[in-house]
Amino acid sequence: MGDDGDFGRRFVLDAPMLARVRGRGFRTALDVGCGEGRFCRMMQAAGIATVGIDPTLELLETARRRDPAGDYRRASAETLDVPAESFDLVVSYLTLIDIPDLAPAIATMVNALRPGGTLLIANLTSFNTAGAADGPMHAYLEERGEWVSWRGIRIRNWHRPLRTYMQHFLAHGLTLRYFDEPAPSGGDPVKAARYRDVPWFLIMEWSKPA
Repeated sequence: MGDDGDFGRRFVLDAPMLARVRGRGFRTALDVGCGEGRFCRMMQAAGIATVGIDPTLELLETARRRDPAGDYRRASAETLDVPAESFDLVVSYLTLIDIPDLAPAIATMVNALRPGGTLLIANLTSFNTAGAADGPMHAYLEERGEWVSWRGIRIRNWHRPLRTYMQHFLAHGLTLRYFDEPAPSGGDPVKAARYRDVPWFLIMEWSKPA
């Protein structure tokens, strides 16, 4: 997502995402699509033991270099192999848009959660991935993938209407506990103004039945 993605994580998502994990009694967390391990390190600072998974070796190498004591594993969300019901918290921080086969990925995330556990999602808004951030929105209801480059790594980002995500989570019996389209705080005022015109990100928190 380039510079805009960096701006979003720092000035739009980090504070509200951290607010959803601090002081909640979470002991263990799985970060699906951990990338360079940023949010794993933030959760560790909040006293949460983390496991980070990512399919991109270059990003995992950076995560391990920055956090030698951390637990970082090469894996994809669709084929995730962790013990069932083993985490209090599962996080997907700007990961769902990179996953080509959404159904098994969400199923494995839910399976990894203990009863009563929390699935915390940060994602691009669907009107953003439909093109509204860069120009007129088009084909909102049609799922599609587009190749993008980020820090020398080529990634396929997927546009899906919001209903697709909501239907998958509801199909697993999850309960929506929190939803937000966070406003930016600080940062480049030009980018912040553009963000307020067409917000890029949303946050959702789902609870697994106890």
